[in-house]
Amino acid sequence: MSNAIVDKIREAGVVGAGGAGFPTHIKVSARAEIVLGNGASCEPLLVSDIYLMEEMSEQILRGLQLVVQCTGAKKGILCLKGKHKKAWENLQRALKQHFPEIELFELGNFYPAGDEHILVYEVTGKVVPEGGIPHDVGVIVNNVETLLNIERAVDEGAPVTQRYITVTGEIKHSMVTKIPIGTPIGQVIDYAGGATVEDFLVVVGGPMMGMVTDDLSVPATKTTTALIVLPKNHNVVRSKIMDPRRLLEITKTVCCQCSRCTDLCPRHLLGHDIEPHKIMRSLAWASDLSMEVFQATLICSECGICEKYACPMMISPREVNARIKQELLRKGVKKKQDGKAYEPSSFRNLRKVPADRLIEKLNIKKYDYFPPFRYFSSDVNRVKIPLDQHIGKPAVALVAEGDKITRGGLIGDIGENAVGAKVHSSINGVVVSARDAITIQAGT
Repeated sequence: MSNAIVDKIREAGVVGAGGAGFPTHIKVSARAEIVLGNGASCEPLLVSDIYLMEEMSEQILRGLQLVVQCTGAKKGILCLKGKHKKAWENLQRALKQHFPEIELFELGNFYPAGDEHILVYEVTGKVVPEGGIPHDVGVIVNNVETLLNIERAVDEGAPVTQRYITVTGEIKHSMVTKIPIGTPIGQVIDYAGGATVEDFLVVVGGPMMGMVTDDLSVPATKTTTALIVLPKNHNVVRSKIMDPRRLLEITKTVCCQCSRCTDLCPRHLLGHDIEPHKIMRSLAWASDLSMEVFQATLICSECGICEKYACPMMISPREVNARIKQELLRKGVKKKQDGKAYEPSSFRNLRKVPADRLIEKLNIKKYDYFPPFRYFSSDVNRVKIPLDQHIGKPAVALVAEGDKITRGGLIGDIGENAVGAKVHSSINGVVVSARDAITIQAGT
């Protein structure tokens, strides 16, 4: 039975929908003691997961049940914040009727409650090792939209061709909607009534960890959680678009070594050996990024608390860490696991970042509300579907220019044991390009 479940998940091309995009069939092939459903929706403004838990409670719980079955876990727990009352009520009703073996866990309203390492510790009291994954302590974590896609893959045989996203910010109609994968983000923004400011950028993802673009032709993928339209001078986007060299120079000269970035770092508070203030200090004199002090960037979760909440000098430890991490990974440097015991800080609960306070500090309070769901009725005439929407190797194109393809048809495949995910067409049409991405023009 478990192999059949895994096979269906693999055939459907399910990946982690929370943003990382790890191939789900690989994750659920492992044995585990506990399976957690991640409904924290911890990034400010992102509410599509909350909508799913409210409106598709049974399907999400069924997805969690399937993961419990195929991993041999003793327990399945769906985790969400207590403030989401409607979701709680609907999930509890479904649990009593159909899923008595699954539990709910109430998370506090802090950021980043949805970080896998943080979530595992909150629920189980176990610390995931530095550079490790939840499975290292017997836990598997799946985002709620991933669970929905698992349910659809196993019970309906449906591949992943659409994506639920939050669309908000400086637009006419904020909304939660479901779009075909490969849809240009500009078309989604137009459907939301367009931007209400002229000079804007789009945050693809959440305000803390999302990427910024001004290219409205960028396609939505399996891991696109949100589109947030903001003015170019908004503090959420400023550090994300700053020249990397200027960023490093400012950090070298401005950091006052107050250590607030370290004091509030969620991974440091778990007992991980990362102290962002020491990394910032070392930039002023170090000549080699391979030094041990910089290797701590490899265990940075890039949550953004250091730069968006902690730093009084308004510099960007997260962006600096990310740049150094990229350079180290390019050189093949890896953080070694030493098997040590971790001792979470006794101040950890006092230093959790309140989500409401973070929203105020980000200056996004006016966007902080639950928008309605709107069916995406716009005709999508052209989609561009990347072959690398996941961690691992890109899928290999199975189609060529001129091929006719139907919605749900397989257009990108993976090797038998490859770390990757299959890719399917999200519309009916004709292939007009089949290189790094498959571009399909609607039609028959």
